[in-house]
Amino acid sequence: MQSRLVLLGTPGGHGSPAARRVRLLLRQAVRGRPGGAGQRSEVRLLHAGAGADAGGTVTIGDVSYKLKAPKSPELVPQKYIADAVAPSVVQHLRWIMQKDLLGQDVFLIGPPGPLRRSIAMQYLELTKREVEYIALSRDTTETDLKQRREIRAGTAFYVDQCAVRAATEGRTLVLEGLEKAERNVLPVLNNLLENREMQLEDGRFLMSAERYDKLLRDHSKTEMDAWKIVRVSENFRVVALGLPVPKYSGNPLDPPLRSRFQARDVYYLPFRDQLKLLYSVGANVSAEKISQLLSFATTLCSQESSTLGLPDFPVDSLPAAVQILDSFPMMSIKHAIHWLYPYTLLLGPEGRLAVEGVLKRFGLQDSGSSVLPEEIVRVERMTENHIPQASVTVRITGKEVTIKVPAGTRPVGQPCASERFVQTSSHQQLLAEMMQSHMVKDICLIGGKGCGKTVLAKRFADILGYNIEPIMLYQDMTARDLLQQRYTLPNGDTAWRSSPLVTAALEGKLVLLDGIHRVSAGTLAVLQRLIHDRELSLYDGSRLLREDRYMRLKEALQMSDEQLQNRSIFPIHPSFRIIALAEPPVIGSTTQQWLGPEFLTMFLFHYMKPLIKSEETHVIREMVPNLPQEALDKLLSFTHKLRETQDPTAQSLAASLSSRQLLRISRRLSQYPTENLHSAVTKACLSRFLPSLARSALEKNLADASIEISADNNPKPELEDYKCEVTAGSLRIGAVSAPVYNTREKMKVPDVLFYDNVQHMVVMEDMLKDFLLGEHLLLVGNQGVGKNKIVDRFLHLLNRPREYIQLHRDTTVQTLTLQPSVKDGLIVYEDSPLVKAVKLGHVLVVDEADKAPTNVTCILKTLVENGEMILADGRRIVANSANVNGRENVIVIHPDFRMIVLANRPGFPFLGNDFFGTLGDIFSCHAIDNPKPHSELAMLRQYGPNVPEPILQRLVAAFGELRSLADQGVINYPYSTREVVNIVKHLQKFPTEGLSSVVRNVFDFDSYNNDTREILMNTLHKYGIPIGAKPTSVQLAKELPLPEQTFTGYWTFGQSGDGTERLLCPAETHHVDVKGPAHVNIQEYPIERQEGRSHTFTEEFASWRLPLDEINIICDIATSHENEENTLYVVACNPVSLYFMNTAGKSGYLVDLFDIFPRTASGVWHPFVTVAPLGNPLKGQVILHEQQSNVVLLLDTASQGLWRLILPSEEVTSKQSSWWTKDGAETYKMCKEFSHKNWLVFYKEKGNSLMVLDVLEGRTHTISLPINLKTVFLVAEDKWLLVESSTNQKYLLSKPAHIESEGSGVCQLYVLKEEPPSAGFGLVQETGFSVPHKIASDQLSSENLSSALGQKIASPNRMLSDESSYATIVVGFPDLKSPNEVYSWKRPSSLSKARVTNTAFYGARKESESPKQSNCVTLVDTNQIVRILPPGEVPLKDIYPKDVTPPHTAGYIEVTDLQSKKLRYIPVPRSESLSPYTTWLSTISDTDALLAEWGKGGVVTVDMGGRMRLWETGLERLQRSLTEWRSMIGRGDAHMQITIHRDSGEDVSSPKHGKEDPDNMPHVGGNTWAGGTGGRDTAGLGGKGGPYRLDAGHAVYQVSEAEKDAVPEEVKRAAREMGQRAFQQRLKEIQMSDYDAASYERFSGAVRRQVRSLRIVLDNLQAKGKERQWLRHQATGELDDTKVIDGLAGEKAIYKRRGELEPQLGSPQQKPKRLRLLVDVSGSMYRFNGVDGRLERSMEAVCMVMEAFENYEEKFKYDIAGHSGDGYDIDLVPVNKIPKDNKQRLEILKTMHAHAQFCMSGDHTLEGTKHAIQEVVKEEADEYFVIVLSDANLSRYGIHPSRFAEILTSNPQVNAFAIFIGSLGDQATRLQRTLPAGRSFVAMDTKDIPQILQQIFTSTMLSSV
Repeated sequence: MQSRLVLLGTPGGHGSPAARRVRLLLRQAVRGRPGGAGQRSEVRLLHAGAGADAGGTVTIGDVSYKLKAPKSPELVPQKYIADAVAPSVVQHLRWIMQKDLLGQDVFLIGPPGPLRRSIAMQYLELTKREVEYIALSRDTTETDLKQRREIRAGTAFYVDQCAVRAATEGRTLVLEGLEKAERNVLPVLNNLLENREMQLEDGRFLMSAERYDKLLRDHSKTEMDAWKIVRVSENFRVVALGLPVPKYSGNPLDPPLRSRFQARDVYYLPFRDQLKLLYSVGANVSAEKISQLLSFATTLCSQESSTLGLPDFPVDSLPAAVQILDSFPMMSIKHAIHWLYPYTLLLGPEGRLAVEGVLKRFGLQDSGSSVLPEEIVRVERMTENHIPQASVTVRITGKEVTIKVPAGTRPVGQPCASERFVQTSSHQQLLAEMMQSHMVKDICLIGGKGCGKTVLAKRFADILGYNIEPIMLYQDMTARDLLQQRYTLPNGDTAWRSSPLVTAALEGKLVLLDGIHRVSAGTLAVLQRLIHDRELSLYDGSRLLREDRYMRLKEALQMSDEQLQNRSIFPIHPSFRIIALAEPPVIGSTTQQWLGPEFLTMFLFHYMKPLIKSEETHVIREMVPNLPQEALDKLLSFTHKLRETQDPTAQSLAASLSSRQLLRISRRLSQYPTENLHSAVTKACLSRFLPSLARSALEKNLADASIEISADNNPKPELEDYKCEVTAGSLRIGAVSAPVYNTREKMKVPDVLFYDNVQHMVVMEDMLKDFLLGEHLLLVGNQGVGKNKIVDRFLHLLNRPREYIQLHRDTTVQTLTLQPSVKDGLIVYEDSPLVKAVKLGHVLVVDEADKAPTNVTCILKTLVENGEMILADGRRIVANSANVNGRENVIVIHPDFRMIVLANRPGFPFLGNDFFGTLGDIFSCHAIDNPKPHSELAMLRQYGPNVPEPILQRLVAAFGELRSLADQGVINYPYSTREVVNIVKHLQKFPTEGLSSVVRNVFDFDSYNNDTREILMNTLHKYGIPIGAKPTSVQLAKELPLPEQTFTGYWTFGQSGDGTERLLCPAETHHVDVKGPAHVNIQEYPIERQEGRSHTFTEEFASWRLPLDEINIICDIATSHENEENTLYVVACNPVSLYFMNTAGKSGYLVDLFDIFPRTASGVWHPFVTVAPLGNPLKGQVILHEQQSNVVLLLDTASQGLWRLILPSEEVTSKQSSWWTKDGAETYKMCKEFSHKNWLVFYKEKGNSLMVLDVLEGRTHTISLPINLKTVFLVAEDKWLLVESSTNQKYLLSKPAHIESEGSGVCQLYVLKEEPPSAGFGLVQETGFSVPHKIASDQLSSENLSSALGQKIASPNRMLSDESSYATIVVGFPDLKSPNEVYSWKRPSSLSKARVTNTAFYGARKESESPKQSNCVTLVDTNQIVRILPPGEVPLKDIYPKDVTPPHTAGYIEVTDLQSKKLRYIPVPRSESLSPYTTWLSTISDTDALLAEWGKGGVVTVDMGGRMRLWETGLERLQRSLTEWRSMIGRGDAHMQITIHRDSGEDVSSPKHGKEDPDNMPHVGGNTWAGGTGGRDTAGLGGKGGPYRLDAGHAVYQVSEAEKDAVPEEVKRAAREMGQRAFQQRLKEIQMSDYDAASYERFSGAVRRQVRSLRIVLDNLQAKGKERQWLRHQATGELDDTKVIDGLAGEKAIYKRRGELEPQLGSPQQKPKRLRLLVDVSGSMYRFNGVDGRLERSMEAVCMVMEAFENYEEKFKYDIAGHSGDGYDIDLVPVNKIPKDNKQRLEILKTMHAHAQFCMSGDHTLEGTKHAIQEVVKEEADEYFVIVLSDANLSRYGIHPSRFAEILTSNPQVNAFAIFIGSLGDQATRLQRTLPAGRSFVAMDTKDIPQILQQIFTSTMLSSV
């Protein structure tokens, strides 16, 4: 359709505006190409006389409109009609004119962009109509449309707003952005639109013109005015501009409102018109290029592209791009497209591909390198018509191109001469590109956090001589905050103050809109007109016009600037420009996609890439000159490696290592070069509080970059070094010192009770370092770790005054800065602590920073970074006084101002906002942790000096464990130092209360959560805090009486008839051959120590388990006791290994000696090894001796060396030729009674020599004997008791103390005879001699001896024990030669010898032998003999009552106490596992436990399952422990009474005794009788104010605790039955048999705890998602600070309240997260299930997923698939069939099991993973997870791990994790090394799988919710 414009009538003077307008329209007609069929639309302008102002006609085609002269011509739009009106636009104008003539209101609907507005304005300009324009935003209220109250001279007046002004004055109301307004606002206009009627707030009524005129015929004007009726002009029209809402986001039109408009779709200009327009702009650009560009744009706006989810291409910005191309014809178009439509940032991978496809299609994909400007060469100042401009020369491909751009008002800077800005080539290039954009349009700079956007923008401003106006945007910023705010004048009148944005526009500054990605789109809508047209209508009615429009207006009206300003019309300075700074949109996320189609039309976009490594190095070197080179290289290679990976966890880490943070680390390192890089990086990433996955990824990456924790970094800082002292005005903490601040404000300096401890010192030293570098600090930690204390102490030491502000959920930007209040009708602003601190140079402590919304706290960024901030009352804070230059209302930041921010760690359970994530890199971060045990203990000692040390140690240990559990995510609440301190304070004040009741003050919070409670109880019990125990629960062993002692005869020496007094035995000395040392590996393992007295008080003190294998057998145990330290040694012999540990320590050690004791060929060889620990100076060394091969080894546990000592062999016996003829192997024994003196005795059973090994001297002395030995007892150092092998005859060997080397020393052997007391009659009793089991090697003290024998006696003595007596004391032995008296306590029956029948080969019976260990210990100090007996030897009838069956035990400890003459039997619990080699076991001991002494009053046992137990047997020691234990439990609930002591009181009549009751009946209350149970004033027990307690013998009846606790049995039973019935009923409902229920319970029960903790986390997420928001403009609620003035003026909607925020319409639905669990159901799972239960664990994992996600289907959609040899996609749980109840879940588990049992072998892990990752993305979701469970059998099928790694990371949208189940050998760990960090887990113990799953869910899913 061809348009033609005809002008009729006589043209006026040449200068008249009308004529000029006509000339413009004519030019259009001339340009139109000839021809063209169809009807022609013409615009005709007919007018009479000179100038169209008097009247005239506009005709468009066949529609004409008669012009009227406007009343206020300054409101008519100017310069909107272009030189050439496009034909399509003429069509739109004609339609609008038709509707205008009909008197209808129009709605122009169409895609975003300035086109619709410009058409409306063109029409109004053409028809000379005055315009009232309002941009609607979400903050627009009714009052902005109708009437607003303003106060003038103390009275509130109504001021008409745009709608009312337009209606009464007959103007056109332009409403832009109807979809932005809240739903309740626009209906206000309904009646005005339909009937042209409206009731106003001030009582006036607007009435349509016809009705008014009708009434006017009957009534006079004055009457109408009295009725307050106002006429709506017949020229009033409404033009609404809006977006179609289902396609774009916003509120849909209200149907009643919609019906009142006529709509017209204003789509983008048709292709032809657009092309013509672009040709006219870009004359230098080839036509082909332009048409390609336009074709590309049109394709992207098509319907198909929007179904792909691509935002519309901003067609309206094309002219700007073409204009740039016009000046730079050599530049590639693709680049220009990038600026208009930054698709690489906006779109996900599919979208990107689509766009690239279109680019290729139109030949815009440049093959060569894209041509870009390289740098700005020079900038020169020039001014045309008073407009400051600069000509900028840019070098591009070697050419120099000069362009003219707007410039600021300051002198122009040179591109390279700026301080603090380091040039890099990529930044120079970016600046040059920004210059190009600056020529035509405003710029938006997109880049990550801390990459230097602000610095670059400032640099840009300096080059062009701009003044910068930084404006920090925050999320709940309103349109008012952006444009104008209300304030009160000194006389109380209300007025409007322009915002910095508006003043900048008037003064021609460069505005930095920092953080434009935070503001809601509805608020930014206000700026659209400013950015597109450079026009702005403000709230107070003033209008800002573009410079040329303003000049035109001035010309047309012939007015001066003052006159226009009086009409409140102002020009926008031509230099005014906006640079918006934003962070890149998060692709695929529902919330942060701020870069929408509307936004795209407003700016040209430049992406600021992070610096490349070389440039970053350069920048840091320039900024921080003296930085160690090596550190910098490591740091940067590490950072860049993180930035380049695809892994989302690594990316999030890289985010916290922005350029800004790297600079901070560098400054710190240059100042303190000795510091460690590792700690700097972990501090910057706050690794202490990262989720476990991210932390492991960080550690792995650090290790790869060879950034280690340096060895000397962690010496235990000695308390002496870490002092903090203030001397001579300077403070020193550790190695850092700082001057103490001098302040007048003493009362603001915090003073706090603080106990110094090392760890807090270290933190404070670290803080001081950063403080001196001028950093602001951020302290992050759990609750109660002392953040506030540390800060207060820190400031106290520095003597710095503090301002304190605590944030919370409802903190707003206003509360942070100023608090408005009203005084005498004036608004007065109170400075917040923040402003005070800035003014006075105090330190501002911001507490709980994570509780406030991050959009509020981010205003701290401008303050910290740029040192600028604008306050609500118009004042602004600036950093350096140079910027003040005469501006008023400026606060200069005091140089001493600092900020210390405290926040809880991010994540669950604090559920604060992630303050660290948004603002972490502005501050120097310090992770504050609970003090280390050492520091914490020191601190608690100061809090509770009288609390016993063991209690403190227990508390510290227990809480330490709870914290580590919280870190692992097993429990949710992180217990902190604050809790421990409170417990200790309580114990300090009330020492009689028991620990177990006081800890409940902390743990009662958890008493209703059974899982947590169970974990807590176990932990506390483990450290011996007997929570839940009663003072009465003491279960010590029952005491039985010892039989009477009997005098059994004498031991006499050598007075035999044959006169052989003694035999002399020769000795020879040899040197010992030493082989070695061989290095042995000592492994450390943690001891899970269980304190024994958690529930009840027994003899058992503590126990823990050795990491034994199932088949291992323990064969010896020994202890060494030195300097109060007990070390235990345990030897196991299959394979031979030694375990040793300090009994008080946290970890044990294990030495594997399998290689040293190989299995010999001699048949079934059962090695039997004994151990003897040596003493000083060989502390920590042990001798190991193998009994059959007589191998003697010396192991040094400190140096990890092992020597073999080769003893000179005995006389060479003829070696038998064949081994099976041996009658039993030879056995060598070692006597180790004096091993602590470093000598041992070896002998061979049935041998005739003794060998003494002196380890220190390295010699052996061999003593030859005339007898064959059975056993040897070293009863003293120089006297040994020998037992002859065939007759059990005893001999005493005395040897010189030191055998001389010459061999002169001779040993004497005495025969020892045992004579019965009645031997005088010459009858020798023919009893066989008994062999003692154990003889003490030290004597009883005289007191002990006397009390044992019941007579006062002092003499040498020995205590021994054999099979027929409990105990025997030989008085006088071995020192006195006179006959020694023997006293004995006989057993009722002799201990039966446990005979072991060992059937050798060929059925030859071996001689049966007794077990090798006799398990008997003499405790000389406590006068006890302790042994372990098998249950058969114990009088169980006496110990247990008749009806009690004795428990299963490993044996009983028999304690024979000669002090109290009592016997006690203590049961040793049976071992958890037993070696299958039972015969071998029985050769070692006749019970399943071995015994050794422990310290002075106790024994230690180790059972065959490897559980060590410490027992206290000594009575004194037990007594002491019991008292301690009782004090820990407290008194229990004794009777308590409340008594009130009154001094005087009117309320109680003077106390009286009351009447005595003659019958002494019990009376209760009544104020009459004496001796009742407490009236008010009468005496009795516990009255209110009675004079004294009088007890007339009535029991004050109280239910005792025990009775309260005892719920009657039948009640319990009823409850049980009820539960049982309900369970059966439920089973019946889901048709599940009992058997099924039990088998399901097997899986479900195993993961119950994990399921519960996962569900807790999910619940919290749910709750957090439902956080309520502030709803503004409410008529009730809390007063909204921002509306105080509106309140003064009397408006209604000035409140805000919390409510559910409706999601923004059109905002995408919150999609669920999508999880796919891929389980291995291959044959190997079934095959190896018996080894490690892997299949069952997988089933448990599946069960856990199904149970945990039940009822969260809308948040998490999951499915479960299996892979095996049969295939890679076996559906177990499809997405749409989630199992609903236990039966369905069990079916799935059964399917898994059956499949694994019957499937083919083979492995499809890779295919399965690949398939899962492809499948899971097919559904729309918020986030995708794939978790693969597999046993790492890859190598067996020839699959390379790197392929697996590739697949796991193949799609960056999918978080894929692999869990390898316990594998053969180290397959899994090897595999894990090749996979990306944090993506793979090895579950060696399959119990960990649920734990790992929980970790994955919590750390990834939570990070993003």
